[in-house]
Amino acid sequence: MTLACSQTGWAAASPAQAAATETFSDERLMRRIANGDQLAMRTLFARHRVAIFRWLLRLMRDEALAEDLLSDVFLDVWRKAASFAGRSSVSTWLLAIARHKALTARRHRTGVTLDEGLACALVDPADDPELVLEKKDREQRLRHSLARLSPQHSEVIDLVMANRSRRSPKSSASTRPR
Repeated sequence: MTLACSQTGWAAASPAQAAATETFSDERLMRRIANGDQLAMRTLFARHRVAIFRWLLRLMRDEALAEDLLSDVFLDVWRKAASFAGRSSVSTWLLAIARHKALTARRHRTGVTLDEGLACALVDPADDPELVLEKKDREQRLRHSLARLSPQHSEVIDLVMANRSRRSPKSSASTRPR
């Protein structure tokens, strides 16, 4: 068996077959792909891969993802060639599949990178561990000091604290003296 190489770069069984695949319309290639013709699929891929890849690259701005989506587009073409109704050109149909794949990939994209400048500018509202430890230590010393007060002094502290909490703007209206 003699193999000839077509302009698309794929091997064909003969020079006549290589020339024939070059002259087929996209619509005829789709009919042949629907019947399982791998050479027709290779020809269609060779004709449209660059344009679709560039379009996907513009949409996704990620070369590896654009390559993956390109493979997915042509895998769908292989699987669903029989569903091509011819209401539009093959290139329009291919771009519609590519657009759907790109939009789906955008929705499911999780690998979003964080801008380092923005990350450094963010302030964590929670106390840092050192401050938490300092507050706990101060609270413990205060409890210990209050426990050593006489009952009369302790009652005065309780009354002052109760009076402050009633005047606090955070307290509810029902606890304020009238």
